[in-house]
Amino acid sequence: MTKIAWVTDSTAYLEKELMVHPDVYTIPVTILLDDEEFLEVDLTPVQLYGRLKTLKSQPKTSQPSLGAFKDLYEKLGEKYDVIFSIHLSSKLSGTASSSVQAAQLVDANVITIDSKILTYPLTRIIKKGIELAQSGMGIDEIKTSLEDLRETNETYVLIGSLEQLHRSGRMSGVQFFLGSMLNIIPIIEIRDGALSTTEKVRSERKAKDKLIQPLMKAHAQKPIREAYILYGLHESEALKWKEELVLQFPDIDFEPYPLGAAIGVHAGENTLGISWFNGLD
Repeated sequence: MTKIAWVTDSTAYLEKELMVHPDVYTIPVTILLDDEEFLEVDLTPVQLYGRLKTLKSQPKTSQPSLGAFKDLYEKLGEKYDVIFSIHLSSKLSGTASSSVQAAQLVDANVITIDSKILTYPLTRIIKKGIELAQSGMGIDEIKTSLEDLRETNETYVLIGSLEQLHRSGRMSGVQFFLGSMLNIIPIIEIRDGALSTTEKVRSERKAKDKLIQPLMKAHAQKPIREAYILYGLHESEALKWKEELVLQFPDIDFEPYPLGAAIGVHAGENTLGISWFNGLD
């Protein structure tokens, strides 16, 4: 049986079963707060959002280095036949590109997949890959199946902080000024791996209603089995929203997952979103 390693970056939210999985490996993203560097895995959301309120300079994130990927692949190449390396969207980070470049420098069979997504939906792609491998599916088929699955993802996010999005460089000064002046809440869709503003509303209630409209449409076309509530810092708000969603969609399994520190740098602690795969059987 082909021995497979699964590599991802720290923006993926790994549940306990994957954290202790012997064939799953994480390469960390770096977060720069003022002049201090942190590996994402060493910075809790509470610590991050506390520091963001007192920063003197713009917070930054940095993709894992080419050398870090190379070292990991060399080690894994000694014990695995294939390495699936699945990372956050290439339109949001150069992590996947670093993986591709590092793979060219080692004597190992590395298959890099740009998930075109992040956080728990990225994790779900990895879990699906493990399921397919355990079922006996071939390597090429697994790759094709995961690339097909990623194209069916829909993710909509209610940005928690315009100021944080602006400070992190993801929103222009003009957009920030107008949004702040008009009390506009932007709803962001992750489309083909990139951020795109789909709606601009003026209340959280209206924003939540807008967030679930695409889910209603997708669920009517083909039943959705599971959906993921994505949140910045406040799990209580995610759980409260889950209660509302379960009443409206009793046949969908909703679970809340934190966005993580690296994404929180850009989105803010009050961020709330929803994501699902239309092609997940």
